[in-house]
Amino acid sequence: MLRFAPLAQPRRLVIESKTGAATANLVPKPRKERSRSMANSLLPPEERNLTPDQVEALDKRRDLGHTFLVIAGQFAVIATILLLWVGQDLTYSPGWAHPMAFYFAIAIAIIVVFAIAGVVLRKGTPRLD
Repeated sequence: MLRFAPLAQPRRLVIESKTGAATANLVPKPRKERSRSMANSLLPPEERNLTPDQVEALDKRRDLGHTFLVIAGQFAVIATILLLWVGQDLTYSPGWAHPMAFYFAIAIAIIVVFAIAGVVLRKGTPRLD
């Protein structure tokens, strides 16, 4: 008589009682060892092991950087409007009396300072809200 080995191991052990009712017991699966991976692997390595206080400080720094970028954008709009009068001011104002040109130069300086500070403060991975 030929006997064949089972092709696959059964996942359930079936135990029949004397009354004929079958009850199934699950065979416990061996647990696989998983490597502890982060939930968000997109974070740069220097931000992966921060304490909650450090994360809060990081968020405040990035919020301040975002505020500086908004200020730079608003001054860019103001500088664009000032640009409409700069040419006329430089052409028709006598001597060193060029107030619109001076205001425009100050606006450009504010834009550069706040934009650079905002980009530096916002470096890193942005917060996902």
